Amino acid sequence: MVLERADGSSTGSIPGLIAAIDIGTNSVHMVIARVAGNDRFEVVTRQKEMVRLGSGQGEMKQLEPDAIERGVQALTRCKSLADSWGAEVHAVATSAVREARNAQDFLVRARVEAGVVVDVISGQEEARLIHLGVLQALPVFEKRLLVIDVGGGSTEIVFGTGLNIDQPRSLKIGSLRMTRRFFPDGQVTPLALERCRRFVHEQVTGMAREVADLQHDVAVASSGTAETLAGMVLARRGESIPQSMNGATVSTAELSELVDRLAALPPDQRRTIPGMDPARVDIIVGGGVVLEQTLLALGASSFKVSDYALREGVLLNALIKDSQDPRHQLSDLRRASVFHLMELCDDDPDHSLNVARLALQLADAIGERLGLDAEARELLEAGALLANTGLFVAHSGHHKHSYYVIRNSDHLMGFTDLEIEIIAQIARYHRKSPPSDTKHSEFAALSDPDRATVRRAAAVLRVAIGLDRNHDGAVGGLTLSGGIGEEPLWISVEPQLQDDGTVPDLSLECWSANERTGLLAEVLVVAIQVTSALPS
Repeated sequence: MVLERADGSSTGSIPGLIAAIDIGTNSVHMVIARVAGNDRFEVVTRQKEMVRLGSGQGEMKQLEPDAIERGVQALTRCKSLADSWGAEVHAVATSAVREARNAQDFLVRARVEAGVVVDVISGQEEARLIHLGVLQALPVFEKRLLVIDVGGGSTEIVFGTGLNIDQPRSLKIGSLRMTRRFFPDGQVTPLALERCRRFVHEQVTGMAREVADLQHDVAVASSGTAETLAGMVLARRGESIPQSMNGATVSTAELSELVDRLAALPPDQRRTIPGMDPARVDIIVGGGVVLEQTLLALGASSFKVSDYALREGVLLNALIKDSQDPRHQLSDLRRASVFHLMELCDDDPDHSLNVARLALQLADAIGERLGLDAEARELLEAGALLANTGLFVAHSGHHKHSYYVIRNSDHLMGFTDLEIEIIAQIARYHRKSPPSDTKHSEFAALSDPDRATVRRAAAVLRVAIGLDRNHDGAVGGLTLSGGIGEEPLWISVEPQLQDDGTVPDLSLECWSANERTGLLAEVLVVAIQVTSALPS
């Protein structure tokens, strides 16, 4: 395949190009890479623009119109470059977008005007992806890592060894957020610096107590803030500043000295310090304090710089998702996190496992008529496994509690924010009122295709729950027939033979499932009857 750039020049024969776009509070940063095999990639080009998407007033609850415009224009340029290389685009948004009440204004314009579909990811998922990126940059796979990524609106912290991670955290202490709170005019007084340090320290120490038993061999700092600070430290040592800061080591004491020096200078003089990124002059003290206090609170005497972070993690994540091997780590990670949440909150996980098994059997039996693709099938399974997590809160209205538990859990890893929302809604609609775009604001906020996924998956889940009414796995399998013209769709269920060879009576299961066929009948536009069959 011969590709052409936008200017008409040939890129030559380039297999499997992927573009990852990180839409942060400060910047929009894209990296385009070539798939190199064995879940590796080779970067071919980068593009970065300081957009300051989170530049509005207040606690980043609103994206300002001019910031949205800057973000959309930056994405348009990124998409044009990606298209010129023939690269498949994967875009994620972090703190500024996930916290904004009017995030949809930006997301819709990004999709319609720039042609970029943006996944808003949770802070915990952001931490996981950053960790993946770091593993690509430094020879630390076998070491116990502490990874710190100081962004504009939030700071992500994660401990991990290899592909296994512990206690991912996202704290609302970023370089831009701290600057606006403590140094709004760009000037840093000794009192403001002390207040900023105290505030960040308080935010981090609570988390530090929770992870006190986790150890690390090496601390790694990623992000532009860390690279800029490390460059200035190297210059202060009298060393030349390399083109890439990857692997550079800086002591926490050196970082503290640098922060004190930066704070003592007015912005125009900070600009002249060797290693300073001019685009970060106004926010570098805030970012420096966040990194300094996080390292101190977590007992790190030094850190290494990784010039790979979120966007490179997105690249690797995309490669993993495209893998055809169902045993792949990402699939394992997603499933493991679902099972972990189920085991934490569900006092009868065997029932949930049976329901998920039956839901998938039914979805597969209906096939194309149902319209659930492989990705939606996975979300159905997750929703089925987690449908009863709300019982952890209370039995009454537990379907609503399940939505809350899933939506606000820190345990679901490997999923986008939208995927978690869909899983939560599938679980929420496993009983009682069906989804309604006039009565339920969360359902109405979904796109038409996503609403269809929730309705279809919830319809199947309701019937599957009925088929395990006794919570004993009595139904072993099912077959479908009919459903053509005016003829009902017959769901014939077979009993699971007991260990003693007896055949369970499925009359209660059939009755319960028939009581729950209403939504599925609406989705398929056909009458449905559930009946039992003798074992084959």
